[in-house]
Amino acid sequence: MKRTLWTIQILLALLFLFAGGVKLSLPIAALTKQMPILPGLFLRFVGMCEVLGATGLILPGLLRIHEWLTPFAAAGLAGIMIGATTVTLLTGTIAMALFPFGVGLLAGYVAYARWRIRPKPAVKRLSASAG
Repeated sequence: MKRTLWTIQILLALLFLFAGGVKLSLPIAALTKQMPILPGLFLRFVGMCEVLGATGLILPGLLRIHEWLTPFAAAGLAGIMIGATTVTLLTGTIAMALFPFGVGLLAGYVAYARWRIRPKPAVKRLSASAG
């Protein structure tokens, strides 16, 4: 179960780093040409959220610092995918909406699994006053 979660988290992080990086690196004119119903600055904001969410999937567990952030990052990315599925359904076909829907389900699974099924164990530290 632990390896499966880490595999899903790494794959999702790579996907969102790529998608967010593209949204951050393309000129705004090119972004609005690809997705004309959304403003360019909003797409930049979504790209930044995707990059931050991708780092939130990996870095807390890797560095063992603030590991409680991972389910929140996954839940945020699931929310982004709900929006992506909705926009794809409005502008495309049901078949095209299956990919963001599946990615959203995976992100939701990571959020649930890291929050309830397999939360990271809290690291107990000795206090300075303990003697």
